[in-house]
Amino acid sequence: MKKNTYEELSNEKLLKKRDLFKGVSIGFGVIFLLAIGIMIYILSVKGLKNVSIATLVPIFTLPIIFMPILINLSLLNKEIKSRKL
Repeated sequence: MKKNTYEELSNEKLLKKRDLFKGVSIGFGVIFLLAIGIMIYILSVKGLKNVSIATLVPIFTLPIIFMPILINLSLLNKEIKSRKL
């Protein structure tokens, strides 16, 4: 079983990392919502047949990038909860 690397961090570093991951996840969430909005606008203006497949790439790659950040954020929250910070 993989060892939890967050057990080795001090309380201050743990809280700092949680704040960093929370900020990054909020940022990616906003970017993802903006990308969906822009994609809906492009599809409504140009139509599906006139849109290149390359414009859909950000919509499909952002969730793949977003998942590890959310997993690490949940691990950090579990460690903070176990330490009762």
